[in-house]
Amino acid sequence: MSPRNSVREAHRTRQRIIDRGVVIASVEGLEGLTIGRLATELELSKAGVLGHFGNKESLQLAVVDAAAALFAREVPETVRDVPPGLPHLRALCEAWVSYLERDVLPGGCFFTAAAAEFDGRSGPVRDAVAGMNALWQRDLRIHIRHAISSGDLPSNVDADQLLYELAGVMLALNHFLQLQRDRSASARARRALRCLLGA
Repeated sequence: MSPRNSVREAHRTRQRIIDRGVVIASVEGLEGLTIGRLATELELSKAGVLGHFGNKESLQLAVVDAAAALFAREVPETVRDVPPGLPHLRALCEAWVSYLERDVLPGGCFFTAAAAEFDGRSGPVRDAVAGMNALWQRDLRIHIRHAISSGDLPSNVDADQLLYELAGVMLALNHFLQLQRDRSASARARRALRCLLGA
């Protein structure tokens, strides 16, 4: 195998490990990722898996990054051409609901699960999960403020309160879909969003 093909194959193997890791972590948490399990499921040696990351924490961090990229493709990138202001905010929220109801990941919202798993901890993985959540909240807050400044939302709307309530709707949606297996939850979430953002 030529050096170029060897590098390409190593990249493909690393990506397979990460992709499988995202699926496992969405259901069983980031602590559910083990080198042995990934090696077995992907028919690799433990050393072959470990060689790509060095340790479990590096693997977890790579999985967090991959989950963030998946979310970006499924939610904000799908509505990037929607005009700014309230239309964009509504489209973002609809894409977010769609992402959850389509079971893109078998465990539902990766970051909801990861936040619950790591919120009381410290360290790089907790910081990465918190950082990704903070970036998403920042983006939502920007769109809320744009909707207010453009007159799409009343000037007295509290952007932080609206962000809090939008996040609460999505947390509830993930809970009812995943824990309660309630397929009517998406309709309820959309109804709640209409109350917050208008018809």
